Amino acid sequence: MKKLVVFTGAGVSADSGLATFRDSDGTWGNYRIEEVCIPEALDFNRRGVIRFYNERRAEMLKAEPNAAHRAIAGLERDFDVRVITQNVDNLHERAGSTHILHLHGELTKLRSTDDPSLILPFDGVEQGFDDRAPDGSLLRPHIVFFGEPVPEFDRAAELAAGADILMVVGTSLAVYPAASLVRCVRPDIPVYVVDPGRPAIRGVRNPLEVIRKRAAEGVPELADRLRAACAEGRSESLLPGKA
Repeated sequence: MKKLVVFTGAGVSADSGLATFRDSDGTWGNYRIEEVCIPEALDFNRRGVIRFYNERRAEMLKAEPNAAHRAIAGLERDFDVRVITQNVDNLHERAGSTHILHLHGELTKLRSTDDPSLILPFDGVEQGFDDRAPDGSLLRPHIVFFGEPVPEFDRAAELAAGADILMVVGTSLAVYPAASLVRCVRPDIPVYVVDPGRPAIRGVRNPLEVIRKRAAEGVPELADRLRAACAEGRSESLLPGKA
């Protein structure tokens, strides 16, 4: 079974109604990064940080997986699928994907401010301002803030290096180190990029196809193509432009 790695960004959840962060009408249009998404903000603006992620969690719980999420989950019937996502929502999980690596954390978890490895599940909506972890420290959202290391990146790079196919969905490929994952795949591996914008693909030397459509439209179409090629045993049709 071929290994399909799917690397997703905010665009895959935008079709579920979740605002992206960087677009002109996105989340950062209403908030300053340094007030809610840097580690120091937990000291000088703790209530604002907690309130910000409580709002994101409420939005997530109102949203539903879209056709892109469902198509990615459905590919598990024909491929060994690993999802690497920059998103902190749980829409991939709710769509049925079973192997998901969250690079930038998860809204459904909290963690100790003193011990990053002390991570707790959180199925509520509103984290309390003074909630504490079992070690006695204040809890914080389990989110990788700007300036913090990305602890799951090495694992993500390992997954990308083992891919037989890489599908990139809804990301500008402008946020590092996550964006460098496209350069971790072997040079002969086909790369499909589904995004209506202008992702940073200039440095990609692999066999490449860019599908300039929104995720909910482009991913199901691509999934059907890959599934048909797999079912018919036409490995050459898995290459971009060979359908």
